[in-house]
Amino acid sequence: MKTWIPDARNFAYLTWKQVDALPRSSTLLVLPTAAIEQHGHHLPLATDTLINNLLLGKALSLVPPELPVYALPPICYGKSNEHIGFPGTLSVSAQTFLALVHDLGASIAASGFQKLVFYNTHGGNSSLVDVLARDLRAEFGLRTFTLFGSAGAEFEGVSAQERTYGFHAGEIETAFLLHGTPELVHPKEYTANYIARVDTPELLKPEGSSANFAWLTKDIASSGVMGDPSPATAENGEKWSNEAAARIAETLVAMYNFEPRSSA
Repeated sequence: MKTWIPDARNFAYLTWKQVDALPRSSTLLVLPTAAIEQHGHHLPLATDTLINNLLLGKALSLVPPELPVYALPPICYGKSNEHIGFPGTLSVSAQTFLALVHDLGASIAASGFQKLVFYNTHGGNSSLVDVLARDLRAEFGLRTFTLFGSAGAEFEGVSAQERTYGFHAGEIETAFLLHGTPELVHPKEYTANYIARVDTPELLKPEGSSANFAWLTKDIASSGVMGDPSPATAENGEKWSNEAAARIAETLVAMYNFEPRSSA
């Protein structure tokens, strides 16, 4: 898998003696969680993993070099059953994902490290990551954090419709890969579909509201796309990925420095 993670920030490139020399209480370990799943006719199966790697790699290059912040090898397989039925989707169950990450957390705790970040770029993992962060905190005393996608970057120029319902293989994801791996993008194969419209609001929404309906991609998009990739450009991909990386780097530094407030 192509990587943008700086060698000096790659935990798996260290020897065990180098790991043993790291400060246990302050070292911040980042576990990327993503997916291998269909992304329409125009993007590769590895889209979520590549975007995770691109954004995290750029972000780590912005973190002050004296801070011990390292990327763990990514978990490329996620809970992707919303995309089952599309050839190439490789999904694990919620139970498998929870068990795997739990065991990795146990290993990290056994090595004496105390700070762990889940950096997730696949929507199907989001609720599981939240559960794991709380469970690992309770079971092992790890100081756990969650970080999602572009860390709240604004991405000027994206329409309200795309910003709200461009869930999958739309403009932003396509722009990131036009910048990072243009050889893997197939612009002649673009298709557009939306699961809902911002100009016709409904009581029940696909996600993110107080009343949601469960959905499978095949229910609404035969091509597998939820969004519109056609406005995407490599220039915006570079600009937006740099913007996201700056937000992610800022957040990682805040996590490194984080100390919970004690009650009076």
